[in-house]
Amino acid sequence: MPPLLVAWEAVGSENTGYNFIFDEMAHAKSIEKTKPTSSADDEETPEEGNDQEELSVAIILLAAGSSTRMGQSKQLLQINKEPLLLHSTRAALASGVKNVVVILGANEQAHRDVLTNLPITIITNHYWKSGMGSSIKTGMNNLLRLFPETAAVVIMVCDQPAITGNHLRMLIQKFEDTKGPIIASAYADTAGVPVLFARPFFSNILMLRDEHGAKKIIQQFSTKVNTVDFPGGLHDLDTTEDYKNFIDGK
Repeated sequence: MPPLLVAWEAVGSENTGYNFIFDEMAHAKSIEKTKPTSSADDEETPEEGNDQEELSVAIILLAAGSSTRMGQSKQLLQINKEPLLLHSTRAALASGVKNVVVILGANEQAHRDVLTNLPITIITNHYWKSGMGSSIKTGMNNLLRLFPETAAVVIMVCDQPAITGNHLRMLIQKFEDTKGPIIASAYADTAGVPVLFARPFFSNILMLRDEHGAKKIIQQFSTKVNTVDFPGGLHDLDTTEDYKNFIDGK
């Protein structure tokens, strides 16, 4: 397969026509989900209306890290009697979006095994060690290849155990109601993930440095950000102490 070319104009950039070239065979292998996807309007600015299917919102779930600080796979930690990765993926599906893309990397097979028979697309980022930005770009590149009609994307991580489908729906609803280009989650006096980016910001996502995450774009374009409260967002599981405190309700 030849390299995939995706060309976009970046929001806030003095230059236009950036080209982003990714080697599809080197960067990812994917398992197509079994459910068919519906077509949607491919305008850069979402159309008026509250039809989620028409707006074609997708989700990228980042789960490629090696959990170095945890000392074990955080993706496999038990939350409500199921692995955290499965818990997060179920929340993504419960949001009602049709296209959920999960990015794996470290411990790929063990993590893939907990996602069996779910209507999702799994992408392997073989360069996950480069940083979260690498996984975001791998997910975005493949999302645009597989679902080019996507009007907005929610980027979420797998280590927020309080995440629910309802919170993700609220992000999408605020996007539909306000047409705001960035809808972030508000917690601990900050705006962060999960975060929705409308189509005009796709090229900014593709230009992220490997070591940066979605919050870099949130900070850079803070005047364009709307938020939805997510009190549980302050819980992210990076260490065994984080996990113990969450389980103990602290």
